[in-house]
Amino acid sequence: MNTHALPAPLAEIVDDFQALTEPERLQLLLEFSQGLPELPDRLKDHPELLEQVVECQSPLFLTIETEKNDAGSPDSVRLYFKAPKEAPTTRGFAGVLHEGLDGLTATEILAVPDDMPELLGLTRAITPLRMRGMTAMLGRIKRKVAASAAPKA
Repeated sequence: MNTHALPAPLAEIVDDFQALTEPERLQLLLEFSQGLPELPDRLKDHPELLEQVVECQSPLFLTIETEKNDAGSPDSVRLYFKAPKEAPTTRGFAGVLHEGLDGLTATEILAVPDDMPELLGLTRAITPLRMRGMTAMLGRIKRKVAASAAPKA
């Protein structure tokens, strides 16, 4: 599969998944679920700042923040997820997206193909409903990034 269209951190993750057998891919997804960072305190106390991804089977919430850059280079986008520990697949998908996209520019994130989750090679190991959840997560991130990158009227 072609990972050249992906930003480097995400391409590396996809390559890692593609190098494994299906059972190993599920194990790697579990590792990503354990590596998903907790929400910062400023967001923990304000659930209204997070948006639910209703397509996910488990309650998953996310938000983005744009960090201004002094050097005149494009702003970087920070991603924040809230997913229950008892939903390792959902948390794993969030972990992949966090590690692969956090800190990139809006332009880099918006260029990620919508079918990127299929590149992980999990379509036979995970239900179509769960795959739709990850695709929806990516779509929601891209919509929020596009809205935040739009010039303010």
